[in-house]
Amino acid sequence: MGRPPFLFLLLIILSLAPITKPQTTNTQNVTSINIGALYTFNSVIGRAARLAIDMALEDVNSDHTILPDTKLNLISQDTNCSGFLATVEALQVLERNVVAIIGPQSSGGSHILSQVANSLQVPLLSFSATDPTLSSLEFPYFIRATQSDLFQMRAIADIVDFFQWREVTAIYVDDDYGRNGIAALGDELAQRRAKISYKAGFGQAADLTEITDLLLRVNLLESRVYVLHVNPDSGLTVFSVAQKLGMTGSGYVWIVTDWLAAVLDSKGYGLGYGYESVDADPKVFNLIQGSIVLRRHTLDSDLRKKFVSRWRNKTGSTDSGSGLNAYSLYAYDSVWLMARAIDQYLKTNGNSVNFSTDPKLRDVNGSTLHLAMLKIFNGGKGLLQNLLSTNFTGVTGQVQFGPSRDLIQPAYDIINVVSTGSRLIGYWSNYSGLSVVSPEILYQEPHNLSGESRKLYDVMWPGETTQQPRGWVFPNNGQPLRIGVPYKGSFKQFVSRGSYSESNSNASGYCIDVFNAAIKLLSYPVPCSFVLIGNGTGNPVYNDIINMVAQNKLDAAVGDFAIIKNRTKMVDFTQPYAEAGMVILAPVKHHSSSAWAFLKPFTLPMWCVIGAFFILVGIVIWILEHRRNDEFRGTPREQIATIFWFSFSTMFFAHRQNTVSVLGRIVLIVWLCVVLIITSSYTASLTSILTVEQLTTGITGLDSLIASHDPIGYQVGKFVKNYLMEELSIPESRLVPLSTMEDFADALKRGPQGGGVAAIVDERPYIDIFLSTYCSDFRIVGQDFTQEGWGFAFQRDSPLSVDLSTAILTLSETGELQRIHDQWLSTKGCGSQDTDIGASRLSLSSFWGLFLICGAICLLALIMYFLKLCIHYKKYYKKSSDTREDNSAPPNNMLPCGKQQQKQPRHSASFSSFENLIELWNTKEEDLKKKRATSGEMSSKSSGNGSQTSQHSMN
Repeated sequence: MGRPPFLFLLLIILSLAPITKPQTTNTQNVTSINIGALYTFNSVIGRAARLAIDMALEDVNSDHTILPDTKLNLISQDTNCSGFLATVEALQVLERNVVAIIGPQSSGGSHILSQVANSLQVPLLSFSATDPTLSSLEFPYFIRATQSDLFQMRAIADIVDFFQWREVTAIYVDDDYGRNGIAALGDELAQRRAKISYKAGFGQAADLTEITDLLLRVNLLESRVYVLHVNPDSGLTVFSVAQKLGMTGSGYVWIVTDWLAAVLDSKGYGLGYGYESVDADPKVFNLIQGSIVLRRHTLDSDLRKKFVSRWRNKTGSTDSGSGLNAYSLYAYDSVWLMARAIDQYLKTNGNSVNFSTDPKLRDVNGSTLHLAMLKIFNGGKGLLQNLLSTNFTGVTGQVQFGPSRDLIQPAYDIINVVSTGSRLIGYWSNYSGLSVVSPEILYQEPHNLSGESRKLYDVMWPGETTQQPRGWVFPNNGQPLRIGVPYKGSFKQFVSRGSYSESNSNASGYCIDVFNAAIKLLSYPVPCSFVLIGNGTGNPVYNDIINMVAQNKLDAAVGDFAIIKNRTKMVDFTQPYAEAGMVILAPVKHHSSSAWAFLKPFTLPMWCVIGAFFILVGIVIWILEHRRNDEFRGTPREQIATIFWFSFSTMFFAHRQNTVSVLGRIVLIVWLCVVLIITSSYTASLTSILTVEQLTTGITGLDSLIASHDPIGYQVGKFVKNYLMEELSIPESRLVPLSTMEDFADALKRGPQGGGVAAIVDERPYIDIFLSTYCSDFRIVGQDFTQEGWGFAFQRDSPLSVDLSTAILTLSETGELQRIHDQWLSTKGCGSQDTDIGASRLSLSSFWGLFLICGAICLLALIMYFLKLCIHYKKYYKKSSDTREDNSAPPNNMLPCGKQQQKQPRHSASFSSFENLIELWNTKEEDLKKKRATSGEMSSKSSGNGSQTSQHSMN
């Protein structure tokens, strides 16, 4: 609202007042105190407040506990709903040394007069200015004795969230009250992931034509949830126009701020305050039937009942047109709040009130503003603090200010208007949110904002239906949705031109069937009109179709659209209905088998090592078993044959020789494990080689694709080209556009040398369809290197995207989605695509650890065996040898004189010991035991004969 230029000059003059040294006039032992009141007498709020203020003033002056020696004088001025008159009237009131002002009534007037109040230090106590911005630090002398619209908009946002609507249209009066209230609503909705889709404001003096034009524009929009935030005196006019336009019927939602509750209560149509309401006027309730209305919650106390009873006595026996509403109660408490604060101020300041004059506030020649009469209230700060610290129980409930200078415990009644009147469906409080329990009860319980406690009673919606409106319709006044469909010449299984005679649609295919099946699951009809984009021969550019949706040229896009990052910034996608990761397609060639194919599984070094270990293990087992096992003995020729037969027969686990030694068995077990692994690997590798297909190019996956310099094919119109260039940094010169499956096959067959491509990068559904026809010469190499899916694109924040996502999930859970897939995309007449590409031969590097373990076991077994053999040799063989020498050689005294026994040369002895060791190893263990036993008996006999001979000689 515009402000008169002279007011700004006035504010500048007033702002300079505190700079100069004031001249003070003291009034001691005051017997009366002047306060002002600014409101519009002939208005819904003014009529409600006027009687309440008079009743409060009467009660204060008759109560000897409040201002016992001082009379409270009220100076009232009618502002006539004008900011200009409110300013003039305020100056006239301020000329009469008022210490505070009750009002102004409007938020716009409060903005202007707050500047004056700041300069003159006169507190403003408003019972009806609900603009949230008035609580800012810019207006320290403004106090709101009612609830701020911040809390009312928070309650509306909770209602919108409760019914799961995501967009609302705000219809409001375009002034400080309307604009700032709707701004607070937008902030609260944003915290609940909702928003105001359109703000429809109109001026205070708007006529029927302007309001009609505004609602016509609103009715063409998608949202059907309307928040009406206007003045009580003009609000029903909006409903009247809306009814003529058919905007109050089924499918519409009207959420109305507390102005409508004030109108209904003042006419006696509301729930009343402790008494029965009068019969509802059918004309009024037909306009507002089904609306959800907020009303300031007040405590149902004896004090309020007495006030209501007195009100009825003063206004007459009938309730109709009595004017009582919530503003009456807050106006009454405002006077009492002011009286208590002034009483405390006088007690603190010795029953005196001081004003100061400012020399700069003087009248200009010829001016009739009487600026010299304006004085600064020196006790303004003290009175302001007394107002903010006052705490008492009034007719509205507890009157106490919080740290933000707003009344504590804000709460609202939530009313549903029906054809016969209105009914309470719940409450909202800043303490517990939505509830069907009154706030006074919830204040005594622990703080709880959980979803279980948030509830309302059933609502009767416009059109007298209990079915909750979905809150939106299709734009353009219900015209069919314009659905963009790509029309191209290839891969017609996904999207193609349909037949009107068969499907009553000009589009068909897998994507279209999924879309139609999802649409049928919605609880409301969705008229659609498919718009084919393309000429049916070439491929349209898919990003251009998405841009058409973002620019409102299309309402949606249905087809094989991949959900990628850049597109999600422009439109909203549904839940993916198909997986579409990108893959690499490359040509392959089949290997023909040869007579020597059985040698290919292993490399030459691998074959050599395997053969050497067969012989090595055979020799080790022969050494370990030779002394104890008859099967490993015989002529040299037989033993060599046994070594070779035993070692190679272990390949088939067909060896007939048994091992009897512990070390031999250990070596055999380890070797059989090695043989098992080698034979299994050989079998798998040979099978792969005989059935494998080799790539004709060197591309085996994504890394080799990027590293090569060969051309790469892609499908025209899709996002693949941009992905390869932007994400994989592949130069555009390497990219070759292709359109049809025939182009794919021809380019791959010609290859890079023939002007074709080395590989094709595309989404898997296209490649699967291609391979269902061309499966013999081409294969997918590597893994999917992206994980995107296909979805349907809608304009940003379209409710259809959410509902269709739920429908697609339902199709998936019921199996219908798979049935549609099998109907259109089943692959026939093509073998499995799971064959490995480019199987390689097995080398020694893959098995050297296995051979190392086996060789170490063999070596360890041989070492232990020969240690044991040496111990046996030393223990048994040497002992028996010494015994034989002692028994066979005569003693020296028995030799001829001068003759001694000759010692054997050292090298001859060592050679003899090695021969003995070999002889010991070559001797069967059982024979050795028998020989030892025989040698022992002979030794005993020889010992006996020797002693007899010695005795005979001595004799």
